[in-house]
Amino acid sequence: MSSAAHADIRGCMGYSASPTVYELNPLLDPRWEKLVRSHPNASVFHSTNWLRALRSAYGYEPTVATTCPPDSPLTNGLVFCRVQSWLTGWRLVSLPFSDHCEPLVSHSCELNDLLVGMKPYIDGGRWQYMEARPISFRPSIAGMGNQISYCLHRLNLNRSTPQLFQQFHKSCVQRKIRRAEREALKYEEGSSELLLQQFYQLLVITRRRLLLPPPPQSWFRSLIAAFGEDLKIRVAYKDDVPVASILTLTHEKRMVYKYGCSDARFNRFGGMALLFWKAIQEAKQKGLDELDMGRSDLGHPSLISYKEHWGAVGTNLHYWRYPGEGPRSASAWQENVRRRFVPVTPSCVLQMVGGLLYGHIG
Repeated sequence: MSSAAHADIRGCMGYSASPTVYELNPLLDPRWEKLVRSHPNASVFHSTNWLRALRSAYGYEPTVATTCPPDSPLTNGLVFCRVQSWLTGWRLVSLPFSDHCEPLVSHSCELNDLLVGMKPYIDGGRWQYMEARPISFRPSIAGMGNQISYCLHRLNLNRSTPQLFQQFHKSCVQRKIRRAEREALKYEEGSSELLLQQFYQLLVITRRRLLLPPPPQSWFRSLIAAFGEDLKIRVAYKDDVPVASILTLTHEKRMVYKYGCSDARFNRFGGMALLFWKAIQEAKQKGLDELDMGRSDLGHPSLISYKEHWGAVGTNLHYWRYPGEGPRSASAWQENVRRRFVPVTPSCVLQMVGGLLYGHIG
C-alpha cells in the first residue's frame, strides 16, 4: 500500500514540502532486510526476526514508511507496528517492546518527511497516536512532543578482554565476579525448554518484586523461534538451584541484553555479574563491537549506576508521540492496586494477567 503525504516542512534544509511517502511490508519486501543489514544505525529491533516475533506473539502487523518508490532501492525507512487494542487504543508504535528504534534515515529532514507522511492516519481519526523511539534524532514536526525519557547504556567492546575487566568497578563488579568463581557457581547457556522454564520462573519472581506481571511465555517462545542461535538464555546455579538468568540477542556486530532476572536471596553470590561477564567474553570471541545494556528509568539511579560500573556509557533516550502528551505516570490508585494485588497473587494468576495485558501494552 502507498500513501501520498503532501505537507509543508518549512525551514528544513531548503524543503518547502515533503515528498511522497510509501508504505511496505518489511516481512514481505526483501529491500527492508537489505537496508537493515547495510545501515549503520540498524539494530536487532529493526530485524525481521524481531518483527516476526512481535507478530507471532501479539499479532502486531509491521509497516515501513519510506520515500523510496516500490521499484527503487530502499535507502530510508521508519518501521512501525500497528497496535490495535480495545483497552489501550489503536496506535502506531516504532516499535513495541523495543528499547529503541532509530529511524533508518540520513538526516532529520528525512525523518520529518516520514512522520508527516504517517500523520494522516492520526489526523483522520483512525489511530489515536504514533510513537517513535529514536536514539540520536529529534523529530521537529508540529504537534509531536517528548512523552517520556530514559537512559540508554552501551558498552564499547573494542578493547581487549583484560582491559575490559580492569575497567569494571572493583567492588561492585570485579569482586562479584570473583565471588561467583569462588562459590563455584554453575553456568549453562542455550535456548532449551529447560533453560526457558528456569529463566521464566526467575522472571516471575523478579516481576513480582517489581510489582509487575510477567510477559507471557508465548513471547519468549516466539523470540526463540525467530532468532534461533542468535538468542541465548544464560543461567547461573548455586548448588543446582537457578539463581540468576539473562536473555541476550545478537544482531550483526552487537549483542543486546534484553531481559534479566534473579532470586534476590542468592544475589550475594554474584550470579548476575557472572552472567554478564560470560556474555561479554562471548561477544569478544565473536568479534562484536558493542553490548547494548538497554534502557533504564530515570527514577532508578541504582540501575543506572550498576550499568555504569561495567563501563557502559549512558545517553538520553527520548520517546516521541504525535499528538504530543506529557510524561506518563501511574495514578495513586493504580500504584495502590499494584502494591496490594501483586504480592499476594499466586504466580499462576500473575502469569495469566500478564498474558492478558501485554498485548494491549505494546
